[in-house]
Amino acid sequence: MAEKLRVLVVGLGHMGVSHAKAYDQIEGYELAGLCARSVAKRTDFPAEWAGIPRFSDYYEALATVKPDVVAVCTWPNTHAEYAIAAFEAGAHVFLEKPIAQTVAEAESVVAAAKRTNKKLLVGLSPPHSPMWVKLQEIAKTLGKPLVMRMNLNQQSIGPAWNWHKDLMESASPIVDCGVHYVDAMCAVTGARPIRVHAIGARLSDEIAPDMYNYGQLQVIFDDGSVGWYEAAWGPMLSQTAFIVKDIIGPKGSVSVISPENVPPTPQGATSATSSEISTHSKIRPLRLHHATIGPDNALVHGDEDIEIAEALTHAQLTERKQTYLLDAIREDWDMSDHMRRAVDSMRIVLAADESIRTGKLIELPA
Repeated sequence: MAEKLRVLVVGLGHMGVSHAKAYDQIEGYELAGLCARSVAKRTDFPAEWAGIPRFSDYYEALATVKPDVVAVCTWPNTHAEYAIAAFEAGAHVFLEKPIAQTVAEAESVVAAAKRTNKKLLVGLSPPHSPMWVKLQEIAKTLGKPLVMRMNLNQQSIGPAWNWHKDLMESASPIVDCGVHYVDAMCAVTGARPIRVHAIGARLSDEIAPDMYNYGQLQVIFDDGSVGWYEAAWGPMLSQTAFIVKDIIGPKGSVSVISPENVPPTPQGATSATSSEISTHSKIRPLRLHHATIGPDNALVHGDEDIEIAEALTHAQLTERKQTYLLDAIREDWDMSDHMRRAVDSMRIVLAADESIRTGKLIELPA
């Protein structure tokens, strides 16, 4: 039996703890260290983690634990620095999205992975979700060009609003969440993104004057396909259409069936459906619509609802990512395409951020 890979998890917010639990569950990993600035005050960890070394300083943890794998789950402003340090210390890296704060930083992370011959897995969800995989498979049968409509708006109240305000010190919603969706758009079209335009608005005085908590991007691909993505955080957000996944081609369309009967948010609420992470990754049926029409423009085929057999929970999706990384390490998979797409998705959302701030259409490099 292969030796277990020793893992250091740095950043212990919701996602960091989720990934730590995944490492703890998967045969082949050993949770060897936990690192966060406030780790000494934490009382919410599972009892079985009592003996796992805890650190408040990342570099001390890296030197002491000497891990085989580092999971970087901190705010985006430390992603590039921490990932490169892990590579240079001889570790493979799981890196929460987005890969970095700039394209240059993202490229430096990829260069470090290649230089040290270590694996890098960025936490983009669509490649690991059975629902997204099926959505993309069907979308590729709809012809070209494609129109891709997607959003994730979160009515963040209570703890979620505090968390989102902290996150907006490092990244806007359209940058932080958008990498998932534009990565999926690139995978579906197989085409090169060439132009990005975006709009944004600052809807709260509780965030920095130069930050916006609502954004919408439009991306144009060289095959004529177009994509639209919208993301927003805050207590003012609507939940009437907060999660849209809709792809349209000449032959029809395929959509993720959105949650129905979202209840109104009551007085005194401290959580909302749209800001619950389990809602975002929930597996839902797909609806396939055929565009073929006959006499009197009547539809030849009715819509088909397609159930997804694997109804993964958020925790199971997290475990699937870490199992993928384990297999990539043990079987020495080539991660070049994954790393390229992680940088490309970063390039698109940062172009959107630039467009919002400058009011200009951004041409992407060839």
